[in-house]
Amino acid sequence: MSTTRLLILGLVRWVQPVHGYDVRRELLSWHADEWANVAPGSIYHALKKLAQEGLLREVATEQVGARPARTRYEITEAGEREFQTLLRRYWWEYRQPIDPFFAAFAFLPALGQREAVAALRNRARNLRGHAEFVRTAIDRGGFDGNEPPHTFELFRLMMARSETEAQWCDEVADLVAAGDLPTDAVAAAPRPQSSNIQT
Repeated sequence: MSTTRLLILGLVRWVQPVHGYDVRRELLSWHADEWANVAPGSIYHALKKLAQEGLLREVATEQVGARPARTRYEITEAGEREFQTLLRRYWWEYRQPIDPFFAAFAFLPALGQREAVAALRNRARNLRGHAEFVRTAIDRGGFDGNEPPHTFELFRLMMARSETEAQWCDEVADLVAAGDLPTDAVAAAPRPQSSNIQT
């Protein structure tokens, strides 16, 4: 939720007073649902929660015809402090990105050798496809042409991560294919030992 909080507080601060609909539309135009794991359906809930916490203020609710009512939000002083705290935390701290692949890779020995190699090669292809997609967007001047100039550095970071991980996938696939890493086809996974397991 803290990444969503930062994005919503920062966006409201930037274009306030702003409707929740416009916050949602702007975040989706940034593809925040992909790189920040912001679920589109959670944005309205997050706006209301931030308002309940006193970080945002509802300044007006308008209804046009049969459309649903729209509430405009502004950031409060407490919201500004929270925004500045989160902003600096994420600039100065490093956190390992959460990727379910890490959990799956921990169980590499549960896969057969051929499947593990195929899955790693497939992941490498997908990552290179993503890198190429981002490279094309950079060459065209962005996804929709309205991105601020500094966002191109984020695009370059995404591309570099994808290319580096793709190379790693190919290298690990080579190790698995050579039998240098255990899979069901090569060696059985050792059973974990724990003194806390009751029998």
